[in-house]
Amino acid sequence: MKWITRERPKIDRIACPWLIRRFVDNEAQFFYVPFEEVKKKAKELDAIPFDIPEVEYTHYGDECTFDYIVRKHKIKDPAIKTLSAIVRGADTDRHDLASQSSGLWAISAGLAHNIKDDHELLEKGMMIYDSLYTWAKLLQHEKHTQNPFEHMLLDVYNKFLKEKKQGKIPGWARELKEIIQDQIDTNLTLNLKEISESLNVHPAYLSREFAKYFDNLSFGDYIRKLRIEKSIELLKDAKYQLSEIAYLTGFSDQSHFSRIFKLHTGKSPAAYRKSVLKK
Repeated sequence: MKWITRERPKIDRIACPWLIRRFVDNEAQFFYVPFEEVKKKAKELDAIPFDIPEVEYTHYGDECTFDYIVRKHKIKDPAIKTLSAIVRGADTDRHDLASQSSGLWAISAGLAHNIKDDHELLEKGMMIYDSLYTWAKLLQHEKHTQNPFEHMLLDVYNKFLKEKKQGKIPGWARELKEIIQDQIDTNLTLNLKEISESLNVHPAYLSREFAKYFDNLSFGDYIRKLRIEKSIELLKDAKYQLSEIAYLTGFSDQSHFSRIFKLHTGKSPAAYRKSVLKK
């Protein structure tokens, strides 16, 4: 099959060829031509036009051409469903649809700026979507900071935990606080047992000492406090749905988030947001 679209692709016009080759026709050929020549060249080449107005394979409502191909060819892969939201968000400037959309847009825009040949751009772009698909299928729940974070905590232990108490906040506590604050945006599933193992110190001792230097809170309560503080900041931005905020702040689901938030603030997240946005 031959497919044709307008030149200088960025999001949909690279994502769609990737989807077609991987799930519709692995021998598909793609042509990029000036916008005004697409329909004429489509007839000459007997090619299917896509991602232009007034053709079958195009945008419908809030959905982009990628979405239409998924629906048209009945692609049921759950990873593709995840990918669809990312592509749609990047292609329609709705970066609130998926946290990865803004990153996809940034990479795609930079790639298009650096590579002037559309077919070379397509081949490089195929690698991006292969990688995104692998992430969506196998790696969504992995965190880049897991091992580095453990190593940082181990460094803190080696440098400061064995210091003698001198009636002031020890260096290890100050640095640990900074590390937790630095990591709170990317790793909200910190586990005291795992940290204790990395530090080679008994969890009971770490828990007892932790409270002395972290607002008199246990490790779990301190992390929970930071989660709630972060969620309060996100609630002030109407573009985030409650389910997204629950995910971004490390809660298992929206119900768990709502219960803990109300326990700490006396209001549900929805009620808190309503009161804030009224001001």
